[in-house]
Amino acid sequence: MLTTDKFAALATDNAPGQELRQAAGNIGNLMRGESIAGRLVDFSHGDVDAFLPTPGALDRFSEAVAAGGRQAYTEYRGSADIRAELAEKLAAFTGAPISAEHGTIITPGTQGALFLAVASLVNQDDKVAIVQPDYFANRKLVQFFGGQVLPVAMDYMDGSSEAGLDLTQLRAAFEAGAKVFLFSNPNNPTGAVYSEREIGELAKLAAAFDITIIADQLYSRLLYEGESYTHIRACGLPEERTITIMGPSKTESLSGYRLGIAFGSPPTVERMEKLQAIVSLRAPGYNQAVLRTWFNEPVGWLDERIRQHQAIRDDLLALFRKGGLATRTPQAGSYLFPTLPPLAVSQHDFVRLLHHQANVIVTSGSEFGPHHDSIRLNFSQDHDAAVAAAHRIVAMADRYRR
Repeated sequence: MLTTDKFAALATDNAPGQELRQAAGNIGNLMRGESIAGRLVDFSHGDVDAFLPTPGALDRFSEAVAAGGRQAYTEYRGSADIRAELAEKLAAFTGAPISAEHGTIITPGTQGALFLAVASLVNQDDKVAIVQPDYFANRKLVQFFGGQVLPVAMDYMDGSSEAGLDLTQLRAAFEAGAKVFLFSNPNNPTGAVYSEREIGELAKLAAAFDITIIADQLYSRLLYEGESYTHIRACGLPEERTITIMGPSKTESLSGYRLGIAFGSPPTVERMEKLQAIVSLRAPGYNQAVLRTWFNEPVGWLDERIRQHQAIRDDLLALFRKGGLATRTPQAGSYLFPTLPPLAVSQHDFVRLLHHQANVIVTSGSEFGPHHDSIRLNFSQDHDAAVAAAHRIVAMADRYRR
């Protein structure tokens, strides 16, 4: 008899923007009307038309198609040549060696890597420490595989340069029997970056309690001016105790190629490969070649992309704060997590009203934990359209203010 409860917990039927994509034959035309002021803006994901993929991506894909079967049917964990290139680049980026042969796997997107990592490390009734707020799939996947979530608070609005992780709660979660710690850095949805001190303390606690860490570092390249980043895997933890997830889907606008990579613990990567061989066989064969453009962009390309995102970030922050929506300044990534003022309607209804009355799609803050007074925006959008939509959000918050 099929048990459906765990599938209900995934709650994907009403994902932000999903109903629009199901109903629309041409979403691009709907999102690009004649008027910037009224154009639909879907803040639930980044706009890869506003920010084009890295130069050369299509050429690498075409070359892979021309190569035929030897590229289409790679090893389950991905092309050995491409993994060797990636291991070298990612080791230099994260500050610790990586085994291309035993400690690296290419996956169908970073979402695929997250699924495989959680499935490989979490069994029925296992306890997993998860930050609140954090990426909504973390909690859902742990529950799907029968694990128990031990929440750890993050005071992201404390005004400091730290993420605000409650290290006392984290220790308590480890003492309570957590075996895995799963977190995103930069944090999704707030854009907070964990300080060197926080990462160092986290590493000490993980070592003391023999914890395995899954670190989602999808946005770690989109780091804003004056910010620094500390990689957990460079803090002296045993290789077997960390799995890092990265990919070019967001910062590099390569989402449609569905490419992710996980690296670290060889035993965990081996388990991930066994599962991938059943679930999807491999990451899309031809698409894997696009990874050759990653960390190999033209000089200045990434700097310009960061500058453009920082300009949008700053304009939206100014608008929200002026309109009474308290918002942390993201240190990296392309997410804002503004706090709504007290409203006469529920958060769920406000999100629905934003869509139908203001032509703006956002994600409810409750997707990321007990944050029923917040909304999340991915501001990787056309600059003018994003600013116009932010004006509409502020106007709607004022209209329904209690």
